[in-house]
Amino acid sequence: MLPFSRVTIIGLGLIGSSLARAIREYMPTVRVTGHDADPNVRQIARAIDLCDDVTDTAGASVTDADLVVLCVPVRAMGAAAAEIADDLPAEAIVSDVGSCKADVLAQLTAALPGRAIIPAHPVAGTENSGPEAGFASLFQGRWCIVTPPADADPAAVARVSELWHRVGADVEIMDPQHHDLVLAVTSHLPHLIAYTIVGTASDLEDVTQSEVIKYSAGGFRDFTRIAASDPTMWRDVFLANKDAVLEMLQRFSEDLSALQRAIRWNDGDALFNLFTRTRAIRRSIIEQGQDDPKPDFGRSH
Repeated sequence: MLPFSRVTIIGLGLIGSSLARAIREYMPTVRVTGHDADPNVRQIARAIDLCDDVTDTAGASVTDADLVVLCVPVRAMGAAAAEIADDLPAEAIVSDVGSCKADVLAQLTAALPGRAIIPAHPVAGTENSGPEAGFASLFQGRWCIVTPPADADPAAVARVSELWHRVGADVEIMDPQHHDLVLAVTSHLPHLIAYTIVGTASDLEDVTQSEVIKYSAGGFRDFTRIAASDPTMWRDVFLANKDAVLEMLQRFSEDLSALQRAIRWNDGDALFNLFTRTRAIRRSIIEQGQDDPKPDFGRSH
């Protein structure tokens, strides 16, 4: 039995459009309604037949939904929820796809008191954005972390989890605050480092931009892929999860200082031990199927 029959997706960017495609491919009898605040995005969504229906207002999109998934920047969750509050059916479950959970849960609870709210975070994406960037297989073999409040209805949690199972994700249930600390390490801090390194390279006066681009076949190229991610989304992520990000950034700064000292004092043993440990972590990521083991990250040449 399908967990839902009428799903509304608000926000038709990469994740929202991928979810719409995945539901229509893997659960073809489920009716998918979409809405986006940007009229140009709505026009594109209609042109590419992304959903069964695309509405011009958020309220109209949820009138008969049994699940509403908010796929908007994390600091816009509260406003998006307030916009649908008057039209949301009493039995509907509200979820989201944001990468910060404690802040999002607080926003949704404030905007929709007494409603069934089951936040979730599919840990998947690319550096591309927009309704045409999505694809149905985005969630295949990826984690989706469901972060219900402590008093959540177990049946509602199970239904949201089953939806993500149906589109190919592996589901983990996690406390919202713990999720935010974990993602600060695995996602938010790496993006912050990537933005910083690419920004630093572009600011160096003694390295021309053409040289940076010309010789970017090394690690710099891979940082630029991460740093090409949606700036609105990541601005909101860092501000919404700032406590956990600042905690991890402080730890990273301390580790960076230790590495700086090792280089300054020619401590080859310290460098070798660190690089050996991090290499083992890379192997573990590949063994768990979270990346491609082929040489050069699987790139074709």
